Amino acid sequence: MKRNIITIDESKCNGCALCVSACHEGALRMVDGKARLITDSYCDGLGACLPECPTGAITIGERDAEAFDEAAVKTHLSKAAADVAAGATTATTALPEDLPCGCPGTASRTIARKPSVHTQTTAAHVPSMPQTAPESQLRQWPVQIKLVPVKAPYLQNANLLVAADCTAFAYANIHDDFMKNRITLIGCPKLDEGDYADKLTAILQNNAIKSVTVLRMEVPCCGGIANAVKTALIRSGTMIPWQVVTIGTNGEVLQD
Repeated sequence: MKRNIITIDESKCNGCALCVSACHEGALRMVDGKARLITDSYCDGLGACLPECPTGAITIGERDAEAFDEAAVKTHLSKAAADVAAGATTATTALPEDLPCGCPGTASRTIARKPSVHTQTTAAHVPSMPQTAPESQLRQWPVQIKLVPVKAPYLQNANLLVAADCTAFAYANIHDDFMKNRITLIGCPKLDEGDYADKLTAILQNNAIKSVTVLRMEVPCCGGIANAVKTALIRSGTMIPWQVVTIGTNGEVLQD
């Protein structure tokens, strides 16, 4: 039958997943970093997702499509809620696979960097002439190991930096010396539950990772992040260059 229904131009989709959150029928999900319509029968054609799309990737118009099935939507949403409550993710789960905690703020995205400018303020609180500020080298979002989608587009052919989160505060020039031209993943093996090895293994198995640099603190508990990377490399059978760099609590590189 012909009816109004959405169409997604994947070439315009930036993977923000805002449309997924806006769809009350759970008709959309993220697949390989792109928003996709699960099935025509879940889309009511009202277009609640349209105003949320920042790139204009979603349009609505008349085309051949299955009829909207309200009963199927209710069953779909009930199953999705049960899956989330049980901690499971399936092909029919309403929450997108790229949003590990279901929060739009964890949507996978690549960051295009431009030189930033900051303004100094005088004692009289009068802004002076703008001066060039150090440029952030963060190239993607999210950065937490447990939140990064295994198949995020930015992981393909990437050089990885797997860093203990404290290193960013201890080592002043982390952006230029370690994060530049790398995809940054951070975590704390002492505070985070579980082992990072499973997630890192999946990342290595699903992406053509070029190299891995581990940035850890000198404290003993930080050895867990290096061990997780080593275990992941062994499990995945990946033979790529990797190194461990240790940062002292005083901010100096102890081992390179």
